[in-house]
Amino acid sequence: MRAKRRTFNKREVYIMTVTAAQDTRRKIILSGIQPTGTFTLGNYLGAVKNWRHLQESYDCYYFVADLHALTVYNEPEKRRRQSREAFALLLACGLDPKESLVFIQSHVPAHAQMGWMLSCLSPFGDLTRMTQFKDKSAKHPEDINAGLFTYPALMAGDILLYQADYVPVGADQKQHLEFTRDVAERFNRVYGEVFRLPEGYYPKEGARVKSLQEPTAKMSKSDTNAKATIYILDDEKTILRKFRSAVTDSESEVAFREGKDGVNNLMTIYAAVTGKNMDEITAEFAGKGYGDFKTAVGTVVANELRPIREKYAELLADKEYLDAAIREGAERASAIAERTLRKAKRKMGLT
Repeated sequence: MRAKRRTFNKREVYIMTVTAAQDTRRKIILSGIQPTGTFTLGNYLGAVKNWRHLQESYDCYYFVADLHALTVYNEPEKRRRQSREAFALLLACGLDPKESLVFIQSHVPAHAQMGWMLSCLSPFGDLTRMTQFKDKSAKHPEDINAGLFTYPALMAGDILLYQADYVPVGADQKQHLEFTRDVAERFNRVYGEVFRLPEGYYPKEGARVKSLQEPTAKMSKSDTNAKATIYILDDEKTILRKFRSAVTDSESEVAFREGKDGVNNLMTIYAAVTGKNMDEITAEFAGKGYGDFKTAVGTVVANELRPIREKYAELLADKEYLDAAIREGAERASAIAERTLRKAKRKMGLT
């Protein structure tokens, strides 16, 4: 006997259609970087280099976080220039504005609006516990501004506006991601479902590049020791000079193990650029001294960064193209962000 064929009502068909679309859509990855000076090798290997490859598998949204940079004073003209230069650097590092959404944060007004709306759902106690606020307050006690305190709410707005599935995060950003998820859950519970809860995306290599002079500390743009940081626009001679002066130890063996922070850092950098693992690197430099190893690391880094430096110069020289890319990125980002903002405002009772 032939089984009776089941029929579906309109609501069931709609639910199945939406579910199928959600299952097949490309996941969204979002990340931002502050325009507070030229990107370091740590920024590049720990984040931006991976962003380029993610374009192949995800819908990628990347932005210059100039609103976040306002928590520290900078000359207005310098800030404008740095935001434009940061945008050009992202493109020079391989982000294709046709494949990814690349934009400047302040060009999308929805960020500031959503940041304020979410700050009203951010418990005071949660904000006071944020590690970054405590660290920066200790370093700059003369300038503990409200923006620094509510920074996590703005960051949550950045992520939630675009319904991001994943956010590339290092160890120092995990707390901010958890805060974002908590705020999103609170909003959805109090006002109704609007936001997708983002997950962390954790790159395997190069996420924790250290200072060349103090290899227990993170490589930083603000390091006062000129030899400690590699900038992605450094020329080849500068790169080699900095690596040759990098701190190692009193041994001579290239090996990755506890107590060899300087060598471990150089091996991590070499691995991130060449794709080799630690055992392969150890074998490659067996019987060789640190001098040869440092030169080799500097050479592969210089070769990696040269095309970026050249592309960056081309982009800055082509003002018309760069202006158009910035404008188009803002328009595309605004169209996406406004949809989420309008929905959130309706849920909160804003007309």
